[in-house]
Parts: sequence; structure tokens; C-alpha cells
Amino acid sequence: MPDDVIDPLPQRPERTTEQPVPPIPVVDESKPDQASVQYSHFRTKLSTHRTGLSEHRTSLSEYRSDLSTHRTQLSTHRTRLSTNRTEMSMRRTGMSFQRTRLSADRTLMSVIRTSLSLISFGFTIYQVFDKARDAGMITHSGAPRNFGVTLASLGIVMLIIGIIYHIQFMAGLRHERGAMQSSGLIHAESHFPVSFTLVTAVVLLVIGIFAVASMIFRVGPFG
Repeated sequence: MPDDVIDPLPQRPERTTEQPVPPIPVVDESKPDQASVQYSHFRTKLSTHRTGLSEHRTSLSEYRSDLSTHRTQLSTHRTRLSTNRTEMSMRRTGMSFQRTRLSADRTLMSVIRTSLSLISFGFTIYQVFDKARDAGMITHSGAPRNFGVTLASLGIVMLIIGIIYHIQFMAGLRHERGAMQSSGLIHAESHFPVSFTLVTAVVLLVIGIFAVASMIFRVGPFG
């Protein structure tokens, strides 16, 4: 029988009508042969009565056995359902780790966008006023240039903080994932790669540092 098939609930046997016990015959002791025949008939009736009771008890025993089998099948089915639910919970937990990793990447991407805006806007302000001064259009460009350097530096600081937070968070997430895998709570079969967003943030940080150094010291590829 397949594991997922459960027999229907067994039918309870019909209630038997209680038959009265045959009465003890009244015999004439002066006629022993007749008394013996009467007692033989009485014993036969008693045997028939006991046979009926035994058959009913047998039916009840079979019914109880069928009930026990049905309960065993239900217990097996519940156990199998519990195992399936546990497996699904483990996989959902594993997927939650992946979703958390993606959320951390999205958070770092937001930091990258903000930092990139600050660095590019600050560098643009610096370049515009620096070129205007070189062209003789303005005589003093110190304040705007300092403002541009400040914006670019703020973008770099934000990026550094975002990278540090991302690394710490991902290290804790990997540690928790490894601990749950060791405890058998998750399978951890899916790949947990190095964040490409983190690599992009590091590259942008290097570019931003070169840009600020070029603005301050007027050296480098952006000077």
C-alpha cells in the first residue's frame, strides 16, 4: 500500500441484542434418563449463547484492530507531513539568508549612489570654478573649490562607512549561516558569493580618493 493512502475509517459492528441466558431446567430426579436429556439440551443452549457472545467479541476485537491500524496510518501521515514542513522551513530559512544578503547589497548600492553623487558633484564644482579662475573669469575661487572638495570628501567618508558596515554585516550573516548549517537547521546548498556590489564600492572608493587628492594637491590623473 502506498504511503500516502489512508484506509477509510472502519465501520463499527452493529450492536448485538443481548440474549437472555437459558433458564436452568427443572427435572424430575426420579427419571434420570429424562433429566440427562434435559441437561444436555440446556448445555447446548448455553454453548450456543456463548458462541454468539464470542462472535460479537471477535467482531469488536477486529474493529479495535482496524481502528489501531487506521490510527497508525494517521500517525505515519502526520509524521510525514511534519517532516515535509520541517524541510520546507529549512529551505525557507536558507532563502531568507539569500534575501538578507541581497538586501544588504541594495543598501550598499544606495550608499554608492549617494557617494557617487557627492563625489561627482563636488568634483564638478571644483573643476568649473578652477577653470573659470584659470580663464580669468573670476579672481577668487577658494570658497567654491573648498566646497567641492568637502562634498567629495563627504562622499568618500560615507562610502567608507558603508563598506565597513557591509563587511561586518556580511561576516555576521555568514557566521550565523555556518552555525545553523552545523546544527542541521538549514542545508546551505546555495552559493554565497562575494558581493559584486562591495567590489564596485571599493573601486569607487579608490577613484574618489584619487579625485580628492587631485583636487587638493593638483596631482594625479584628475589634476
